[in-house]
Amino acid sequence: MSDIPSDLRYRDSHEWVRLEDDGSIVVGISDHAQAALGDIVFVEVPEPGFGYAQGDACAVVESVKAASDIYAPISGEVLETNAALGDNPGLVNTDPYGDGWLFSMTPSNPEELDGLLSAAAYADTLED
Repeated sequence: MSDIPSDLRYRDSHEWVRLEDDGSIVVGISDHAQAALGDIVFVEVPEPGFGYAQGDACAVVESVKAASDIYAPISGEVLETNAALGDNPGLVNTDPYGDGWLFSMTPSNPEELDGLLSAAAYADTLED
């Protein structure tokens, strides 16, 4: 069974979102996604300052098995990327909800957060 923290929101495409106190969000991929991909060997994150609409492909995670697009969970502008992934992309495997985060964003439409899945709803998608 995958680890699915209840304090995060999810997309059915396996991205997770953590709302920060300053209104920004942090984005990563779920434990289920990293396990399905296998050993992560490269992560291409978006450039800070770039804007994306909800659902836009904005990053790529490559593993020994496949390359997978990462989609913007909500609309907004990229604030920061996880520089540590350049030297250690395996952080996505070992700590997908912590040190393996991908990027942060400033939401342009915070109401989109309400449309993301709860942990329980995301878990239901994994059972289908």
